[in-house]
Amino acid sequence: MRWPIYHSLPRLSVRSFRSLLRACARQPSLASGKILHAVILTTGLSSIPNAFLLNPLLHLYAACGATLHARKLFDQIPPSHKDTADWTALIGCLARHGMPQDAISLFAKMRKENVGIDGLTMTCLLSLCAGLRDLHVGVQGHACVVKMGLGFNVRTCNTLMDIYGKCGLVNEVRSIFTEMEVKSVVSWTVVLDGVVKWEGVEKGRLVFDELPERNEVAWTIMIVGYVESGYHHEGFSLLGEMVLSLGHGLNSVTLCSILSACAQSGDMVMGRWVHVYALKAMGKEIDVKVGTALVDMYAKCGRIDTAFKVFEYMPLKNVVAWNAMLNGLAMHGWGKTVLEMFSKMIEEVKPNELTFMAVLSGCSHSGLVDQGWQYFHSIESVYGLTPKVEHYACMVDLLGRVGRLEEAENLIKRMPMPPNEVVLGSLLGSCSVHGKLQLGERVLQELIQMDPHNTEYHILLSNMYASAGKHGKANSLRQVLKNKGIKKVPGMSSIHVAGKAHQFSAGDKSHPQTREIYSKLDEMIWSLRLAGYTPNTASQVLCGEDMEE
Repeated sequence: MRWPIYHSLPRLSVRSFRSLLRACARQPSLASGKILHAVILTTGLSSIPNAFLLNPLLHLYAACGATLHARKLFDQIPPSHKDTADWTALIGCLARHGMPQDAISLFAKMRKENVGIDGLTMTCLLSLCAGLRDLHVGVQGHACVVKMGLGFNVRTCNTLMDIYGKCGLVNEVRSIFTEMEVKSVVSWTVVLDGVVKWEGVEKGRLVFDELPERNEVAWTIMIVGYVESGYHHEGFSLLGEMVLSLGHGLNSVTLCSILSACAQSGDMVMGRWVHVYALKAMGKEIDVKVGTALVDMYAKCGRIDTAFKVFEYMPLKNVVAWNAMLNGLAMHGWGKTVLEMFSKMIEEVKPNELTFMAVLSGCSHSGLVDQGWQYFHSIESVYGLTPKVEHYACMVDLLGRVGRLEEAENLIKRMPMPPNEVVLGSLLGSCSVHGKLQLGERVLQELIQMDPHNTEYHILLSNMYASAGKHGKANSLRQVLKNKGIKKVPGMSSIHVAGKAHQFSAGDKSHPQTREIYSKLDEMIWSLRLAGYTPNTASQVLCGEDMEE
């Protein structure tokens, strides 16, 4: 909004200012709103009784995401002149701009002060709960809607289903959906997402086939579900059908979702198809989000050279794109290249917390201890960021890999926050590698308190006992797991060949080509032994069912 009559603004009436502020909030236009605010302050209009102009100013800053200004104005408005819309505006602003707990606290205060609540307030709260996957508050919100008789319109029902769906309560989703008198395409999409995520693609396909109308989100949910589940052929077939059915190009959100699924499943065949599609649809000016997703996909599928080429040809690189490239390089052990690229990155964009996780991870995978310490200290001293628990985890991993376990333990003791499972699990893994049994025992006790059902920690310590010749303790530890009914989930690997996903686990003989697979495995083992490789069996522990196998 432009103001060609800026100098005449002081002559406007108070009602005119209110109308103009509301117009700025609807756009929203923060710059124009600030001009109006300045005029209000300099002409003394802000002192008008009953905070007549503070309310629209609050809505302006809330709509523009200026949380600090919105909060300040909210506090300035007398309690008697704050209505439901004012409370809801600030709650929505806090929820949308990274302050979810503050938004929930404000809603609780709103209820405590007996301020009236309407459907918009509840939709705002429920949307927040869906984003946080906060089932506890979400259920209370559901009860509040029922108790206060606010009515279950389509939007409210969709939001409630979204909460339950994201928390895995698919039956509750179906119950609300069945009771809805009017169902929108969004309603069907929310149900589809929950079923695919928690009940599998086969049941999800039944819902998908019933959809009276399919939007791009529904197609994407189904395709991503197939890809992530290893059903490459079905996903590819549905993708082709989607392009034909929609009759227009796929947007960047859909392409990024599919690429993300390809990255997780290792399905580079479909990933390449999306790459070709993006080149044809967008030309050399590939959307930065799609380009970033391509970099991530190629890196996670083992094609770091291709990822680097995609990155180099991207016309625009934001911090997310740089982070994806740095993460990919770190993942492949190119620590020195990570540091070289970081030096180039800071000339173009400002690094964030995720950037330093990638840098420290690169140092860890390449054993660059001194450089790791240097960048760890620079997070706060040079770049003004606060190190998070993930950064400490990277440093513990870095120190542990090179055997500096006492240094890693001391770092954990100096952490400004309690260590989590990642930090302690990394230290335990290093204890296992370097044979630090006493430290490993202490760390395990802390980990058991955090997650008593995690078998990985017990197995690690059991192997450490076996390596130290304490087979009695090793067997005893595994017997404890067996007595509690806790079983280790077997590791699983997969590979895509000729459009089909093949999965394997240790000792598995269910594959139709088992004979050829084990014949090749024997050949590889024989070649390794000829080359001088001797397997380390010192940590093998046999007890109970293991001995029978």
